[in-house]
Amino acid sequence: MTSSFKPELKYSDYQDLSEQIRFQSTEGKIWFGEQRMLLMQVSAMANFRRELVNSLGIERAKGFFLRFGYQSGLKDAEMARKLRPNSPDSEMFLVGPLLHSLKGMVNVKPMQLEVNQETGHFYCEFEWIDSFEVEACQTELGLMKEPVCWSLLGYACAYSSSFMKREIIIQETSCRGCGDERCIIIGKPAEEWENAADFKRYFQADPIIEELYNLESQISSLRTSLEKQEGQFYGIGQSSAYKDVCNTIDKAAQGKVSVLLLGETGVGKEVIARSVHLRSERAEQAFVALNCAAIPPELIEAELFGVEKGAYTGANQTRQGRFERASGGTIFLDEVVELTPRAQATLLRVLQESELERVGDSRTRKVDVRVIAATNESLADAVEAGRFRADLYYRLNVFPVQIPPLRDRLEDLPLLVEHFLNKLHLQYQKRTLGLSDKALELCLHYAWPGNIRELENVLERGVILTNHNESIVQEALFAAFPKTCNPHADRLNANGALVQATTDTESAADWAMQILEENVNLEVVEEQLMRRAMELTQQNVSQAARMLGLSRPALAYRLKKIGIINDVVAH
Repeated sequence: MTSSFKPELKYSDYQDLSEQIRFQSTEGKIWFGEQRMLLMQVSAMANFRRELVNSLGIERAKGFFLRFGYQSGLKDAEMARKLRPNSPDSEMFLVGPLLHSLKGMVNVKPMQLEVNQETGHFYCEFEWIDSFEVEACQTELGLMKEPVCWSLLGYACAYSSSFMKREIIIQETSCRGCGDERCIIIGKPAEEWENAADFKRYFQADPIIEELYNLESQISSLRTSLEKQEGQFYGIGQSSAYKDVCNTIDKAAQGKVSVLLLGETGVGKEVIARSVHLRSERAEQAFVALNCAAIPPELIEAELFGVEKGAYTGANQTRQGRFERASGGTIFLDEVVELTPRAQATLLRVLQESELERVGDSRTRKVDVRVIAATNESLADAVEAGRFRADLYYRLNVFPVQIPPLRDRLEDLPLLVEHFLNKLHLQYQKRTLGLSDKALELCLHYAWPGNIRELENVLERGVILTNHNESIVQEALFAAFPKTCNPHADRLNANGALVQATTDTESAADWAMQILEENVNLEVVEEQLMRRAMELTQQNVSQAARMLGLSRPALAYRLKKIGIINDVVAH
């Protein structure tokens, strides 16, 4: 009978699978059932993927990884049948997604599953969370144009086909690796896919020697394309949020329109301002930057508009202001909200009339300057509070752009890390091996209130504290660990089997002593454990038995004996 439902994967579902893992360290072997396994860094796989893509091209690399995953899926389908031979079809099938998660490849969230081995009916829909292949692509290749979970798809196709004894095709309909919000896969029989023939070609091995000249041509074309894009780069980032901002700003770069950059401190407003200048017709002229908050209020006018000798005490010589020095080019005014009322009035005149007077001078000078302003607080609120002129606000607010904080574009973090580490390695004349996987995970779960500037400072600390040719660990990044979510992790017990990790509080609690001190009967403890297991598994005897480490018949006998169930229904 075919049923459609949304299964939930619980920790208890992994118990019989976790028990298959054994570490034989003295022999240099790891076993999963009868399969010899390897522990390998995701970063090594990421480098391997990059090498293949660069050597073979995307299409051939995709075929390689699909076939690579296919072989693993075949082996695991065989294991599923051996481990749960008497389980319902849907429960037996879920061993595949469970193994994907257990191996650290991806966290699988079932959305819909319809499976019937007798009739051959099959349909599935799953969400893949934290795919290792998405992480690998973001680290080494950046955002791709199409879904990137290739080996995971190959595994899913082989596993499903072997399980159903008919050709099943799994395809990724959306993927975080190409900018989508989630990784979603859909599986159904091959004949139900319109593109089945094209997809199946990836599973046919093909030699590359006859296409070397074509690849050479493609590389040449890519180099030409990259050369054309020089000068169009707005800092580091390939996330959709950051690319949207860059595309928006690029439309204003060629003109003279004033640009107002909004965003939190440290998001890279000056980097973007310089990029706007380089993309404009003024690129050959001066780019002058000034932080308005760093200049004393009594000196801000002289700094911006210039000063004549003797205009005030200490004005010992005539000098140009920032606007005159930037004439013909671009001036970037950071923290523009900090300008004094008088400086605001003078700036308004410069914007309206393109002319200024130096402090202490009556002669008017023409200037041709493009103004890019920035602030990390709301100018509209400052106008409402009477701190900022409304007419100047409207002049500056012609083309406002909101720069996203780092926490909203964390997919760019690996690229930013690579950029800053290259810079810091040169600065400190040492070369580390980059962030450890744990350190990168910590960074990806941190909120970064100081944004990119804070990230650069944290990495600088890491480089200073890390020796040459060593990985930067978590402790080297932060003096005190930030508050982040700690994902569940399994550990090894004394027998070499994975067991569920516990918190410090749980470890400290001596539950066995509490039971003895309260004179609780052993039969009561056993009954409560069985009742709780049945509740957690929604009265599924097979799952409850796995959770308790018993065979199904043994648990069924005990349940009947104490009257929890009178007639065990097969699950």
